[in-house]
Amino acid sequence: MNTKPTATKGVTSSEAVYGAPCWVSLMTHDLSAAQKFYGAVLGWTYRPARLGEEFSVALANGKPVAGMGALAGALQMAVAWTPYFAVQNADETASRIRERSATVAVGPVSFAMGRGALAADRDGAVFGIWEGQLLTGWENWRDAAPAWVRLQTRDAFEAAIFYGEILDWASGRPGCCDVEYEEDEVVLRSGGRVVARLSSGALEAAPDPSIRPRWQVYFPVPDVDACVRVAREHGASVVHHEPGVEATLRDPDGGLFVVTTQTLAA
Repeated sequence: MNTKPTATKGVTSSEAVYGAPCWVSLMTHDLSAAQKFYGAVLGWTYRPARLGEEFSVALANGKPVAGMGALAGALQMAVAWTPYFAVQNADETASRIRERSATVAVGPVSFAMGRGALAADRDGAVFGIWEGQLLTGWENWRDAAPAWVRLQTRDAFEAAIFYGEILDWASGRPGCCDVEYEEDEVVLRSGGRVVARLSSGALEAAPDPSIRPRWQVYFPVPDVDACVRVAREHGASVVHHEPGVEATLRDPDGGLFVVTTQTLAA
């Protein structure tokens, strides 16, 4: 029987923001090395997570930004930044994913704070779902936006239908996320704020993984060029760099992420 965790003071349940991004996390082979890299590039500090010894929470100015975890040796998974979406029932959402010919790779798994699962959509873009408590500081994603996400996919409109069906986007239910269309993009809003974008143009069989269908995780920074310089000094490679505006970087373990001076609403 699935018992939902009770929200505690300062913590909001995924029910309050269902359908919206609620967390981003990096699974990496060497947690200590990843912490040193992102600490140097983005100025993060860390504290233990309630998920176990192999997990930590990255902090910027004392506030949660992202999660980091060590990949178990038996798991044949690529190092990647992954967004998680808030859901009201992880088991029901996992069933919806499978029913639509997509993949649930891990879970749903129970943790102290809730239940989560890792999945991939029909084009192979990896994402997670989360039912339960949100970390303090992440209950106001729409306002703080410590990170934001964009789906690079083959067909944004087709993807919006898929995610809408599994996450109750534009369902008319109280509190659901709204969907808008802007030229070739789909814009996702929660509580009136832009929380994600979906863009067409990815190539499913592209030899370069950076242009295959994937969820891109963006971290706002005051100085993109400084981040690029420090990242290179610490073993990262630069996939794309628009000086002063945005850069896509590949960390030393292969994880792709974007640093940007732009906002999600831009």
